[in-house]
Amino acid sequence: MLDVLKAKSTPALYNLNRAVQYAAEKLIERCFEREVEIRITWGFRTAAQQQDMYNQGRTAASKSKGEKVVTNAKAGRSNHNYGLAIDFVLTKGGYDMKADNDHDGIADWIEVVTQAKLLGFAWGGDWKSFKDYPHFEIMFGLNIDQLQAGKRPTAVQEQAVIDNIKALEAAESMNNVTELEVKVKEQNEALQALEKRTTTLERLVNVSGNQTPPTWSHKALEAAKVVGAITTTNDKSQAELITIQILANMGLFDPGIKKLIDLNKESDCK
Repeated sequence: MLDVLKAKSTPALYNLNRAVQYAAEKLIERCFEREVEIRITWGFRTAAQQQDMYNQGRTAASKSKGEKVVTNAKAGRSNHNYGLAIDFVLTKGGYDMKADNDHDGIADWIEVVTQAKLLGFAWGGDWKSFKDYPHFEIMFGLNIDQLQAGKRPTAVQEQAVIDNIKALEAAESMNNVTELEVKVKEQNEALQALEKRTTTLERLVNVSGNQTPPTWSHKALEAAKVVGAITTTNDKSQAELITIQILANMGLFDPGIKKLIDLNKESDCK
């Protein structure tokens, strides 16, 4: 699904500055990971394309079509003309800046802006005048006059942007590993506590199998067996042992106790 999504943006990524293209591809990926799908609608624009956009909403023909002004940048005066800018749209929600299609309580548009800024983009929505909300750019410290005069980002500057993005993702990956380790540790501790509690409950409630009953219960168990209240003495739970002892204390097994005493006397005489 991500590959299909990225393919839709491919035409807009041609001729972009290599660092801007790298950042744009990462933006698509990172938004997708957060269940927000975007498409890059514009990247590099030729001077002719820029002029056509500038004319929109200004020429008589354009006004007659009801078109509105979309840019104040003439040909050569847009960062798009130098492959340093991109525009985007939500694939689910279009240009609705309040849409929350992933239902996480945060507008999808804001999630995209947040990720873009982490990657080093500046946002057109922060401009003081003629805000351009779908617009992101990386200017490498250059202004439009310098670009128009022929100055371009250096390879070192481009690599620095790419390296910063890689460092960001490496740090996030390390944090994710640490968080996972913490969760695993917490789960293991919870399991150990549960096992300890289960063992305790088994000792108090569950049948003890063929284990020898505790010394304090021997007399009551033998007496109960003599009078026929029980048939065996080694398969009693803690709760049963306590109950038998209480019944013995109440004198219900006295005939059995008396018989055991008599048997012991006979054995001594022999």
